[in-house]
Amino acid sequence: MGCMTRLTVRTVAHLPPPALEDVRIRPYGITDGPRLRRMSERLSKASLYTRFFSGTPHIPDHYVRLLERLDHWDREALIALDADEIAGVAEYSRDRRRPWCADLAVLVTDPWQRRGVGSALVRYLAQLAARRGITEFEADVIPGNRDALRFVQHGWPTARARTVDGTAHFQLPLPVRP
Repeated sequence: MGCMTRLTVRTVAHLPPPALEDVRIRPYGITDGPRLRRMSERLSKASLYTRFFSGTPHIPDHYVRLLERLDHWDREALIALDADEIAGVAEYSRDRRRPWCADLAVLVTDPWQRRGVGSALVRYLAQLAARRGITEFEADVIPGNRDALRFVQHGWPTARARTVDGTAHFQLPLPVRP
């Protein structure tokens, strides 16, 4: 999409589907805070709830500050850019007690959901994590988040969830590097 149009969840259904080749993926940078805040304009309440596990009207400021402190080793985030706007973000945070393991989180704007953006972000993030000695992601998913559950089932067909604090908790082994 050439120029950025202010989108609402209602208007998204009337737009032609964006093509994945229109997206650039790169590491989250220190100047991306304003882009991340603007990302809220293209997220439904449901999308925000399933990512942050609470009813928030926009991406929380503490999350923006958290990404500003990435070390790009133990904590990494990649973003997918559509023109100059963030279409998706995927991040991992290494568990200090279990350095081979990292928590995984993904957030994709509503117009880009179910179009491969999240899968592409996780694929690249997994490659980076594996190079840094991480062999397993962990992910918590709200049971009603069918898209995330399908994503896990597709990427890790043998993964089984256990319930922890009302969420589906997955252990997701990364592909073994030769």
